[in-house]
Amino acid sequence: MIEIKPQAIKDTAAVAVPGSKSYTHRILIAAALSDGVCRIENSLRSEDTLLTLKALRQMGVVIEERRDCLLVHGNAGALAACSEPIYLGNSGTSMRLLTALAAFGKGIYRLTGTPRMQQRPIQDLMDGLDQLNVKIQSVNADGCPPIDVAGGRISGGRVRLNCGKSSQYLSALLLTAPYTVNGVEISVTEGPVSKPYIDMTVAVMERLGVAIERDGYRRFSVKGGRIYRAGTYGVEPDASQAGYFWAAAAITGAAVKVKGILKDSRQGDVRFTRLLKEMGCKIMEEADGIGVCGGPLTAVQTDMADMPDLVPTLAVVAAFAKGTTVIRNVAHLKVKESDRLAAVVAELAKMGISAKATDNDLMITGGSPRGATIETYDDHRIAMSFALAGLKIPGMIILNETCVEKSFPEFWQVLEQVYWK
Repeated sequence: MIEIKPQAIKDTAAVAVPGSKSYTHRILIAAALSDGVCRIENSLRSEDTLLTLKALRQMGVVIEERRDCLLVHGNAGALAACSEPIYLGNSGTSMRLLTALAAFGKGIYRLTGTPRMQQRPIQDLMDGLDQLNVKIQSVNADGCPPIDVAGGRISGGRVRLNCGKSSQYLSALLLTAPYTVNGVEISVTEGPVSKPYIDMTVAVMERLGVAIERDGYRRFSVKGGRIYRAGTYGVEPDASQAGYFWAAAAITGAAVKVKGILKDSRQGDVRFTRLLKEMGCKIMEEADGIGVCGGPLTAVQTDMADMPDLVPTLAVVAAFAKGTTVIRNVAHLKVKESDRLAAVVAELAKMGISAKATDNDLMITGGSPRGATIETYDDHRIAMSFALAGLKIPGMIILNETCVEKSFPEFWQVLEQVYWK
């Protein structure tokens, strides 16, 4: 456990956050499929991304870890057979993206993970792959991992895909579609949630030389027989992680800049600053980053279907705001690393804050939060979000603080940079 003790907050602080987790997963997979050696700079090295890296190695991809970069030796889509199960912990991104990748390999791949991973749905992606004649099954016949995927040559075709629970189903099919023989046309039947993450996938594919035709978020077409182009690719800082420090500014009234995050980023979580502005903060968009200066906070009503990772963070900020904040269209948070809606409600209640979750929405009535011992549910985003409250109020204890290693191993050290020790 770790206790966050209120300190004298710096008037201004500037912090750096690691590379984007979402971009790192996607670039690793595209680089592994490329036609040569890819140099990846500023990639995130965390529990989740290292699980993807290890899995790619199991599939025969050579990856060199250097001090300042990763060197990924692309194999042009020729994957090796795996005799041992591929363990992916509780990394939902790894599980979904690599499920589609395994369909292009050799033999049977078993993808598995933690007990929580074995409760997280993947049936809609399985249904999409089934339409491409991929042999895939849930080992326990419950639509969740572990799953067995039979690799082989895929002709391609048309897919009707339900993305109501996760946009990663679509990203998985898009990333691998160039390696089909005839290409893939995808029609989205529900959703998608988290639209900016689809834009990230498209951006990665285009950076590596593969074009996509699309009609908004409803239809996508990728030609077959294509190959990703080797080269040097940088990963921009993670906007989801930046959100914690912008929120710290909102809660404490300080000014905190996150370096390297720019307003034109394709990461949807950059828009979190707009919500903080609506709540009463000042936003400073500068050449080297985006800063937030806190002020008296008032509640907002907002749709966060496209910013799910920052829902717990906004909920903690809302605890300090006047009025009731309503966060809409976030049902998909129930199947994340934890049931994040239930977790947020339970932990805010310990702090004396009234919160309620419905099937789709989350409501938080601000007040006078008090310190509490926070259960993290082995969920990195619950740990990091609730830690922010400890910058303002005494008695905040975070259990299992090491769970932040999933996405941000240096979080506690970076957090120290916003206050005087």
